[in-house]
Amino acid sequence: MDRLASMETFVRVVETGSFSGAARQLRVGQPAVSKSVAQLEDYLGVKLLTRSTRGLTPTEAGLGYLERAKRALEEAAEAELAARGAGAGLKGRLRIGAAVTFARIHLIPLLPKFMAQHPELDLEVILDDRQIDLIQEGIDVALRMGKMMDSTLTARRIARCKRLVLGSPAYFDRVGTPSTPSELSKHQAVVYLQEGSVWSFRRESSELAVTVQSKLRVTAAEGVRAAVLADVGLTIASEWMFSPELRSGAVRAVLSEWGLPPLDLWAVLPSGRAATAKARAFVDFFERTFNA
Repeated sequence: MDRLASMETFVRVVETGSFSGAARQLRVGQPAVSKSVAQLEDYLGVKLLTRSTRGLTPTEAGLGYLERAKRALEEAAEAELAARGAGAGLKGRLRIGAAVTFARIHLIPLLPKFMAQHPELDLEVILDDRQIDLIQEGIDVALRMGKMMDSTLTARRIARCKRLVLGSPAYFDRVGTPSTPSELSKHQAVVYLQEGSVWSFRRESSELAVTVQSKLRVTAAEGVRAAVLADVGLTIASEWMFSPELRSGAVRAVLSEWGLPPLDLWAVLPSGRAATAKARAFVDFFERTFNA
């Protein structure tokens, strides 16, 4: 029995709450997961898991073993990396979470360089605009934007950008260009549901909140982009969301003398788990390369 492999299987079962969830993360069959945990219990001579209405939960012995198993796995990974040398590449699997549009424009184009530095590393990029459960999905590190609402997560801010009111030149030619935030009430807005329809502006000591009119509300940033580029209306968005179009002139920012709250980008790690060498290496690479 490979004890480290069995430890990892047990940890994944506890984190996902099921044999099937662990099997999906480990990319093996559910019977193999069940067998691995059973062998580990036989070896230790104690019951580690119990079934309940909420799924699989660790016993008292299982809870004690869980923390030690996590530490053993982390120490084994660190020891392997040290033995292979500081200049050696990483290996294994790294699961990265990110929002769809941000990943398409900014993350995916940088990955070939990271992969070339670590040719033995397999990457899985989980794309979702929602803030999904990192542990449930087996994600090692996620790139998230906005305020960190969950104080239990380990987060590191790696970048900040402006948020802008923008639209296509064709839309402004048709409807006119607003010169003050209050004039936005005369415009059609494409509302990204994560932003909402109340937009808060600041200029010097003045603050102004405007409720915009909208016939189109979208749950994903890709939909907001498509609507703005189809001349449906204007929107609030980060520079990151429309950076290619801002460079090309396909969209134009207005009300630039009025400020909006900036948007922060965070590297987020699952709670209760030390950052792996792979996750740390990715965060360091992305922060350095993206900000450059």
